[in-house]
Amino acid sequence: MAETKARSRDSGGKVGTKTRTRGSGAGMAMSRRRPAKVSPLSRYVGYALRRAQLAVFEDFFQTFADLELRPAHFGLLVVIDQTPGLKQAEASAALGIQTPNFVALVDELERRGLAQRFRAENDRRSHALHLTKAGEALLKRVLVRQEEHEARITAKIGNAGREQLMTLLDKLAGD
Repeated sequence: MAETKARSRDSGGKVGTKTRTRGSGAGMAMSRRRPAKVSPLSRYVGYALRRAQLAVFEDFFQTFADLELRPAHFGLLVVIDQTPGLKQAEASAALGIQTPNFVALVDELERRGLAQRFRAENDRRSHALHLTKAGEALLKRVLVRQEEHEARITAKIGNAGREQLMTLLDKLAGD
């Protein structure tokens, strides 16, 4: 028996998948595939946080698409700006990024001419991070857009909701 799948809309406009089964001389039978039920998941904090993160990141990616900037880039640019000369290991720990991923991130910023690594003064095995002039200029532009992005997110939940959310997220993070 061979099966093919086709996308279709029901009378309410919802998209579903139909499976057509071909049998020997039986013609073609249609059976609807129901969408997965995720409602029990929505009661779990982790699932709700992940869905909210995806919504926030979608707006972030649209905001910074032309600059080819990801959230990790943004975070690292801010940390380097606020703490010039910070060692790579310290920046990696502060941002919660694993070392192999962090090295690739710094490599990319360096390749783009936005950051530089210098040998740390007190530990020749470590590298200190600094923004370049181009990195500083980009960060200024990015911070303006970040304010706009933050305003769009805040508009969805209101200022009081934002403050409450930030307090609750700090509690979850153990801060």
